[in-house]
Amino acid sequence: MLMKKGPTSKSAVKGALGKIIPVILLCLLLQLMAFDAMAARLKDIASVQGLRENQLVGYGLVVGLAGTGDGTQVKFTIKSIRNIMERMGIISIDPNQVKVKNVAAVLVTAKMPPLAKIGQKIDVVVSSLGDAKSLLGGTLILTPLKGADGKIYALAQGPISVGGYSAGGAGANVQKNHPTAGRIPNGATVEREIPVDLLAKKELKINLFRPDFTTAERAVDAINDVLGAPFARAIDAETVSVRVPPEYEDSPISLMAAIENVEISPDTKAKVVLDERTGTVVMGKNVQISTVAVAHGNLSIQIKESPQVSQPAPFSRQGQTVVTPGTEVKVNETGGRLIVLKHGSTIGELVAALNAVGVTPRDLIAIMQSIKASGALQADLQVI
Repeated sequence: MLMKKGPTSKSAVKGALGKIIPVILLCLLLQLMAFDAMAARLKDIASVQGLRENQLVGYGLVVGLAGTGDGTQVKFTIKSIRNIMERMGIISIDPNQVKVKNVAAVLVTAKMPPLAKIGQKIDVVVSSLGDAKSLLGGTLILTPLKGADGKIYALAQGPISVGGYSAGGAGANVQKNHPTAGRIPNGATVEREIPVDLLAKKELKINLFRPDFTTAERAVDAINDVLGAPFARAIDAETVSVRVPPEYEDSPISLMAAIENVEISPDTKAKVVLDERTGTVVMGKNVQISTVAVAHGNLSIQIKESPQVSQPAPFSRQGQTVVTPGTEVKVNETGGRLIVLKHGSTIGELVAALNAVGVTPRDLIAIMQSIKASGALQADLQVI
């Protein structure tokens, strides 16, 4: 019997280990994934000062519409048509005789990326200015796009892609999405560059998207670890200054490639965001609750109007029909459970306790505002 149990017990141990080891490895893998998820690359949380997008805007006309353009009440569309025709050599045009429903006046907007070069293509957005019903099937004619300084940086032209439609008659109308706005992929060509001389820079400034002293200090430590010397320093909670090392003076691009993939764990302050329009509540992981007791009950009031009509007796000469109001009011107040949140309660404990009470998102907004008013919520409460 003993000789038989020996191999059996060894095989059982091997089988148990074969089941436990994969579980342990899975747990370690999940911990590593959670650790990596906390870190973010520097280029995902910051940008180099001076390298940014620039907004462009222009005024143009969309032609080729199937009777869905601007009406005769939009005077600037008629004037624009007349100006274009005069530039093309047709000078004898009476504005009172221009009644074109296949043309719409539009605003054209675009974002010029940093370091964009002449000849590069960028996307544009076309939006109606007048009372056009739809831009579907239209073509934008040549439109200059200007920057904030009034200079032309790109030229836009091409067929418009509209992600919606509108159709109907005198009694009904069907519309999907917004047919009066569309896009032209690669619809503009860059004609002027924004000068940026990276080779002349002896110092690069990196701006954090969310200013934070802790995050800035962590960025400084991570950059210095990569460069091997204290070339980085924090100017304030938003800006980190990096001196260009001697080996990178002729290649600042290599310097940016070396530090932009540095992983940093950004730190954020405790914040609770409330959206009263949609009833959305978002709470960060650092939200803490001091000792507080919460009781929440629902109060509903129902008012029902039932007018009563009093008719006079038959063949009555002096009687009159009288309408007497009848109002019925019902008040229903449900008792709320009292819960106690101890000092240091985390966001998970807060959510679990409020779910136990059975609160809705709308109720949660009122509860969070009350907890903040009592001084027990150790977080910034932001209502959007």
